[in-house]
Amino acid sequence: MKGARRIGPIAAEDMDALLPMIGDYQRFYLVERIDSERNRAFFSRFIHPSADGMLLGAWEDEVLVGYACLYWSFSSLVPAETVLMNDLYVVEPARGRGIGRGLIDAAAAAARERGAHQVEWSTQPGNVTAQRLYDSTGAERSEWVEYDLPL
Repeated sequence: MKGARRIGPIAAEDMDALLPMIGDYQRFYLVERIDSERNRAFFSRFIHPSADGMLLGAWEDEVLVGYACLYWSFSSLVPAETVLMNDLYVVEPARGRGIGRGLIDAAAAAARERGAHQVEWSTQPGNVTAQRLYDSTGAERSEWVEYDLPL
């Protein structure tokens, strides 16, 4: 570990540090047009407390080095609330130090606190680095096939 680490909800005053990470995450997934102001408006809805979800941040020595965005969701199969971890990102220099795992653990704790049935997430099939982390958590790979319908 580099220094003192803290994981917790992202506050409104953290948005300026968060926005470049959101842009990097979007570039990784080949988003063509990254709009920081649109990102600010969208992600601000997840500032704690929120009825829509939660932004978790990871800080080392008071510098934001990673984030996870959680969406409150539902499953009609259980039926119960679920938590979708839609984004998980750690800056390149901080990778390999357990920050991603810490964010996943914090996401699971937030889900438990809400009484959710499970935390779920997805990644691209070729993102083997992320899959190594996800496989180490005890999470089970889903057999579901996802579809997107552009509108």
